[in-house]
Amino acid sequence: MADNKSLTARTEDFSAWYNEVVLRAELADYSPVRGCMVIRPYGYRLWELMRDQLDTRFKETGHQNAYFPLFIPQSFLEREAQHVEGFAKEAAIVTHTRLKAKEGGGLIPDPDSKLEEPLIIRPTSETIIYEMFSKWVQSYRDLPLLYNQWANVVRWEMRTRLFLRTTEFLWQEGHTAHVTEAEAEEETLRMLGVYREFMEGWMAMPVVTGPKSASETFPGALRTYATEALMQDNRALQAGTSHNLGQNFSRQFELKFASEAGSEEYAWNTSWGVSTRMVGALVMTHGDDRGLVMPPRLAPIQVVIVPIFRKDEERNLVMEKARDLAGMLRPIRTHIDDRSNLTPGAKFYEWEMKGVPFRIEVGPKDISKQQVVLVRRVVAEGEERKQFLPETDVIGSMGRRLDEFQAWLMERARERREASSHRGVDSYERFREIIEGPGGFVYTGWCGSAECEARVKEETKATIRVLPFEEFRSPEAPARCIVCEGESVAEALWAKAY
Repeated sequence: MADNKSLTARTEDFSAWYNEVVLRAELADYSPVRGCMVIRPYGYRLWELMRDQLDTRFKETGHQNAYFPLFIPQSFLEREAQHVEGFAKEAAIVTHTRLKAKEGGGLIPDPDSKLEEPLIIRPTSETIIYEMFSKWVQSYRDLPLLYNQWANVVRWEMRTRLFLRTTEFLWQEGHTAHVTEAEAEEETLRMLGVYREFMEGWMAMPVVTGPKSASETFPGALRTYATEALMQDNRALQAGTSHNLGQNFSRQFELKFASEAGSEEYAWNTSWGVSTRMVGALVMTHGDDRGLVMPPRLAPIQVVIVPIFRKDEERNLVMEKARDLAGMLRPIRTHIDDRSNLTPGAKFYEWEMKGVPFRIEVGPKDISKQQVVLVRRVVAEGEERKQFLPETDVIGSMGRRLDEFQAWLMERARERREASSHRGVDSYERFREIIEGPGGFVYTGWCGSAECEARVKEETKATIRVLPFEEFRSPEAPARCIVCEGESVAEALWAKAY
């Protein structure tokens, strides 16, 4: 149950506000294991709804779910040099298989149980999956392989934050193998599109998509594409990535096939993933100073009904009406808050904190008037959140109201992003003023050099989030690099990021 203390204002301390919302809305809590989190039922239900929608889309695009081991032999990572370099500092390593009591009490690893080869707790599964693919593929007729797994991974993070960056987190990772590079590229972009459709259609979170720069590309990949969203504190959040891995892993793991022409070829691979980081993205995209704001399509509870009565003799009448309303609202996800140990005000506060899109209040006087009180979680400035409406009107219109709220949240988030997007920046000094001041998305020319990119990162902590696809680019392409003023080869989207 959320306490009634006011949240830290977002404008005062966005980081503190975020942590308070996650804790008090009962999405997650800190674990006894440093850097890990416990996902509470309300937060896990939100993740389930995300997972189920994505899983449906994966299957509609021809993918099958499978499961691969948590442990990866160290030698597997060593086979792909770029890959191991990218994850070496984050690896959790298993070296022994059992414990033994030590003199004076306590436990130590049993020296006799030391493994001949250490095992890495998976930070990602490319190596072990492509080792298995190499056993299953002999001919071009065996391709494509289109697999996905829902799993947990471990990356030993030094600075953690609930949902956004934790040592262990939940995710999905898709892995595929194809006959040609063109097929792999098509798959990579298809899955990026699936992510965008979900983020915008279900999370009501607008994203900018495009390829990463070489320095930001996934270790071992040819190309990485990303979805980048802008949070309310004007920092970017990478919400999902899709990688064309080329043949790098196939060559290291002997993933070969006999082509239709009879030659022996290496397969072309992709991988793509999103994680529980999306829960944090949802919080930071829509939340306000009263707590969460849930997009209706993903809200664990879409409508909460709060029965209100003062006398015991009114209880049965009001509760019966609440149950009738809930029954008529199916299949909308509806919850009746019948807790007798809380005042209506305390219930209102809790459900506001948890971001439930609509609240229905019903009491004896409402029943006599055949009306209910309908409260929308958030409305446009100047509009009334609370309405007194005929019961039949609310029942008949709730589906439409949820759809309208979903669309409104998306439009509000898009308008906020565009208000914090800067184009036509004409000098490096002005660029730095924006990055180090209000922040947001800054679109500029870039000469393509790693030196200019590194200078910006060192001096401002901003990075190239993506080289945006055409639909996101400025109407007039920047002619000069914002850093060195050399000829621009691409438009870059810069921002400070989580």
